[in-house]
Amino acid sequence: MKTILTLVTAALLTSATPSFAADPPAELIKEATTAATTWIKLTDSGKYGESWERAGTFFKTGIAKNTWETGIRSLRAPLGAVKARELKSTEYATTLPSAPDGEYVVIQYETQFENKKSAIETVTPMREKDGSWKVSGYFIR
Repeated sequence: MKTILTLVTAALLTSATPSFAADPPAELIKEATTAATTWIKLTDSGKYGESWERAGTFFKTGIAKNTWETGIRSLRAPLGAVKARELKSTEYATTLPSAPDGEYVVIQYETQFENKKSAIETVTPMREKDGSWKVSGYFIR
């Protein structure tokens, strides 16, 4: 089931070298981080269907809603509730492996769950055609 969840993001985070832009506007990173925070709260509260609905186009074309709901539920349930989450890093990128060129912010959080003391969550918002930021990938390791 873990494989299903990584389908959307594994390609984004492996194989080729991403292209990180020098000195991206801080406002873009702030907007993307706000979108990621809003989205991840949906997963924290078990609103998996809504998290899929509010994800970006790339995310939704990569995984069906029912597959996402089943997969994320089976991944998150054993971890238990989030006890702490701290922003670890943000990286603005214009290209990521196996993903269309665009604007991305790869955000990593150090997260402590009830049943897993140390995890890294990666949330990757992508800037949509309308200028909004929506999550294009999510991964826990």
